[in-house]
Parts: sequence; structure tokens; C-alpha cells
Amino acid sequence: MPSVTWGVVQGRKEKLVSRVIICDYLKGIGIVPDELEDLELPSTVEVMRERVEFLQKLGLTIDDINEYPLMLGCSMRKNVIPVLGYLEKIGVQRSRLGEFIKNYPQVLHASVVVELVPVVKFLRGLDVEKQDIGYVLMKYPELLGFKLEGTMSTSVAYLVSIGVNPRDIGPMVTQYPYFLGMRVGTMIKPLVDFLVSLGLPKKILARLLEKRAYVLGYDLEETVKPNVECLISFGIRRETLASVIAQYPQIIGLPLKAKLSTQQYFFNLKLKIEPEGFARIIERMPQLISLNQNVLMKPIEFLIARAIPSEDVAKMVVKCPQLVAVPVGLMKNSYYFFKSEMGRPVKELVQFPEYFTYSLESRIKPRYQRLQSKGIRCSLAWLLNCSDQRFEERLQADYIETESAGPSFIMGGKLELPGGEIMSDVDEESDDEILYRHTVSL
Repeated sequence: MPSVTWGVVQGRKEKLVSRVIICDYLKGIGIVPDELEDLELPSTVEVMRERVEFLQKLGLTIDDINEYPLMLGCSMRKNVIPVLGYLEKIGVQRSRLGEFIKNYPQVLHASVVVELVPVVKFLRGLDVEKQDIGYVLMKYPELLGFKLEGTMSTSVAYLVSIGVNPRDIGPMVTQYPYFLGMRVGTMIKPLVDFLVSLGLPKKILARLLEKRAYVLGYDLEETVKPNVECLISFGIRRETLASVIAQYPQIIGLPLKAKLSTQQYFFNLKLKIEPEGFARIIERMPQLISLNQNVLMKPIEFLIARAIPSEDVAKMVVKCPQLVAVPVGLMKNSYYFFKSEMGRPVKELVQFPEYFTYSLESRIKPRYQRLQSKGIRCSLAWLLNCSDQRFEERLQADYIETESAGPSFIMGGKLELPGGEIMSDVDEESDDEILYRHTVSL
């Protein structure tokens, strides 16, 4: 219980009179004192008024105080001022102290030395940067009430056991501190086990969680499982679920059915793409469900305006959905180079739409010029769909090797998508390596 300041030793009668006067004061300003019955109160109304006015200066309203009236039992000198001073010292802005108290008023009862300091030391021990401590506690102030040897330590130990790098725990806490309060047995482990059961290797899942710690907050029964079933109902093949989640982890936490329905209707309306084709699009580029349709239409309109039949544009989009995320300005430059410098027929673009996802200046032009100097004629895929090292090996070879389509969800060169996702070219990687590279690029 909070300590109480008493100015004088009072008799029983005097205490009762004082309590009545203080309660009348509190009622007069709109505070309901019912919860204060078993709490020792100050000896005078002046001391209580000082507490109320101090809390109001911090930004708390009478309604806020009524939400947790026990804060009125905290001594200014022994509780409130030391706690607020420490919070400010560790990075909570003075202007936001009232918000902090509103969100977690129980902190006013805490001992700075016995309860608050150890939690902050624990967070620093997890490699949370000193300048981020205040930010973390503002997001999740309840951390200050946790026992160090309980949920927090267990959560961290489990994540490390599945492959999360201990040095990444700090950034994960900064991004999503709430996982420190999650029980491993009932929340974290069931989610991990379910994702692994979909074919996502633990080491890939660990990399994913390092970058997207908030995935741990997705409710397994209410959100994740229904979303996985929703993907399957829209034609996404079970064997591709792992790659879909690795490319776009947010997909298991979105209001998915509405988004999929909207985009499926859009592609059917604009390009007559059937549900099966739409499913292949999502498998190759799940981020597409969150893209604005105005953004999607611009590349489509550009291609149709180049006299490419809409049915061919549909084939291009199904084969390489990343096409719809390419800025039209870049697409225009690549197209004109293709027509004026390379002089190739448009049907080659229909066969290899990934062409538009490669950088014109850093890949297409330099490689084309090398081919010209050697007098080599080849397909766009042979020219572009390989690493720089493999391209050099191809140029030195005395034959043109057989082309390989490669993994269906890896297309084109480095393409930055809305939201910061990166898709890169790949050269002879195992499925696990592909998933790993995808997760790191996210």
C-alpha cells in the first residue's frame, strides 16, 4: 500500500472528521471516493487538494482519477515525485508523463529502487538501446510491473531456442515489446508450431520474427488460422503457403477475406483474370492485396496503350505480378529502350514480362551492350535472369545453356514494392535458401 503523510497524530474522532471533510471535498469536484474507504488519507484537505491539482497539471482529468482513485493515496514526496523523476530520467518525456500515468497509474505505488530500476536493467540487458527505453515503456508501461524471472525471461528464452539471434531481441522489444508479456505455452509456442506446420522452417521463421516481431501478436485462433483457410479457399495451394507468409507476413493478420475479394473482382473486371490466375498472382506477390487499385491500374494502362492486347497483359500480370508495382516512369524508359535500341518484338515482353522489373541503367543496358560487342543473340530471360557472375560465365561459354524458369515466386531484378519489400533475382537456390533470402529482404 502507498505510504501516507500525516502531519499530526490524531485521535480516532479527529481522523473520522478529517476523512468526512476530505471525502466531501472529493465529491464536490466530481471524484467518487468509495474505493478509498480502506485507504489512509492525508490529515488535511489542503494535502489532498495538492495531490489532485498536481495530477491535473500533469494532464489527468477527474474522469482519469475516477478510473483509478487509489492514486490519491500516494504521497507526493515518497511516491509521486520520485517515480515521475525516474521516468523522466530514463527517457519518458515530461510532456507525456500524464499520459503514462493515465495508462499505468499503478506505477505510482512502485518503489524506484526495488521495482523500477531492475526492470530497466533487464531491458538494457536485452540490448534495448538506452535512448529507446522511454519509447518502449510508453508503448507498454505494464512492463514495469512484471517479475523478471517470470514471463519476460521465459519468452526471450523460447525465442532464442527456435533460432532468434540474441542480439536481435533488443530491436524486437523496441518494435513490439508486448511479446515480453505473452505466455509461451498458450500464445507464442502454439503460433510458432502452427506456422512451422505450414512448411515454414524454424530458422526462416526466426529471421521473420526478428524483422516483424508484431507477428507474435496475431491471434492464432481468431485471425491466423481463419486467414490461412481463407487463402486456401481462394485457390492458394497449400505447398505455397510458406512462401506466401515469408514474402508478406502481414497477410496472416489482415482482414483478409475482404481484401482478397476486392482485388479478385478488380483483376477479373479489368483483365478478365479468372480465380485460378488470381491465386497464382497472390502466390507470387501476396503484397498485391494491400496495393491501391489506382496504383495497380497505371502499369496496366501503360501496357494496353502500347497496343498489347488486354489478354496478353493479363498473361504478363499472372506470370509476373511485380509488374503492377513498377513505377510507370521506369517502365516507360525500359520499354522505349527495348523498342528503339534492342529492336525486339513486343511478343518477347509478353513471354518475359520480368524485363520491366530489372534496372535499365545497372543491368539491362550494360548487359545488352556486352552482347552487342560479342554479336550474341539470345532471349531476354537468358540475358537478364541470372547473377552477374553467371552472366559472365555465359558470355565466356561456347554454347547457350538451357534456360530454366526457376521458382515461380521469384521474379525479375531488385524491385522495391510499396511497404519496403524487396524482390531479388535468384540463381540455383534451395527452397530453404529462397525462403531465407525472402525473409531477410522483408
